[in-house]
Amino acid sequence: MDAAQQEATARARELQRNWYGEPLGALFRKLIDDLGLNQARLAGVLGLSAPMLSQLMSGQRAKIGNPAVVQRVQLLQDLAGQVADGSVSAAEATDRMEEIKKSQGGSVLSNTTTTTSSSGAPTVKRVVREIQSLLRSVAAAGDIIDAADTLAPTHPELAEFLRVYGAGRTSDAVAHYQSHQN
Repeated sequence: MDAAQQEATARARELQRNWYGEPLGALFRKLIDDLGLNQARLAGVLGLSAPMLSQLMSGQRAKIGNPAVVQRVQLLQDLAGQVADGSVSAAEATDRMEEIKKSQGGSVLSNTTTTTSSSGAPTVKRVVREIQSLLRSVAAAGDIIDAADTLAPTHPELAEFLRVYGAGRTSDAVAHYQSHQN
């Protein structure tokens, strides 16, 4: 790989970090490991071609162009967390991945794909991910930060909301959400 290609790959990975919280190669490798998938199966669940997944992982392409695919990535991240904490079995995870594969985007808060608490209400993390998904489907993290900077002098609370949910990490957004309850 020549210097120009290395620079382009580094730039793509930095954009991915801004848009998705981390480079897609790292994110997809975690999903593969946590859910026991291979690249071809992950591509199928996400609705991407295997070559496109490979290009995103390697940094040859920066952005996932389809908002429904971005939502599927977020659903798989949630599922991986549930498998890790033991709240979803491997067999249930396989069934859920089939549901995720069939999802067409739109509201992720459908009966079949919602992460719920024992009371049946969506979890805070699920609500936060919905907000993040919506904001990130409208604009890239850098654009959201620019908008927040513009709003900050006159609307600091709204600017903070945009920064935390539009460009921040899910854990920070969950903390923000919980601090504004009641």
